[in-house]
Amino acid sequence: MKYIIDLFYFGYHQALSCIFPVVIFATLALSKIISIPGIPRYDFILLICLITQYLMLKTNLESFKEWKVICIFHVIGLLLEVYKVYLGSWSYPEKAWSKVLGVPLYSGFMYASVASYICQAWRRFHLKMNKWPKNIWTIPLGLMIYLNFFTHHFILDFR
Repeated sequence: MKYIIDLFYFGYHQALSCIFPVVIFATLALSKIISIPGIPRYDFILLICLITQYLMLKTNLESFKEWKVICIFHVIGLLLEVYKVYLGSWSYPEKAWSKVLGVPLYSGFMYASVASYICQAWRRFHLKMNKWPKNIWTIPLGLMIYLNFFTHHFILDFR
């Protein structure tokens, strides 16, 4: 019986941790088949993201501390999207009022939703890192991953 209770506990907290990502991806999917008159699709998605984020803060599903981390992920994600769009890796062809350098502002929320899940799962499951590799390994590895993200257009892709 304990295993069943643990399974429900796990599922419940996973579901709570996934609210923001599920709302975003459901909105992406539904907005493809349902259009709202008078508002461009990308702007509608942004509006849903902002409302969801506000409600998550208001209902304490996310803390202010978690929200700050999510904002950092949003800005980094938006900058990464601007870079990739600028280099022609992909595009956002639909019209929107909320585009910056060809990238709709909602795109940063896709990255922020990952941060939301990580922050919430970390808190809800009381996660801790044991035997994390030394910085001498992790920092250069992280730098190489991001360097490859930016340079694979110009030199060999090391993935």
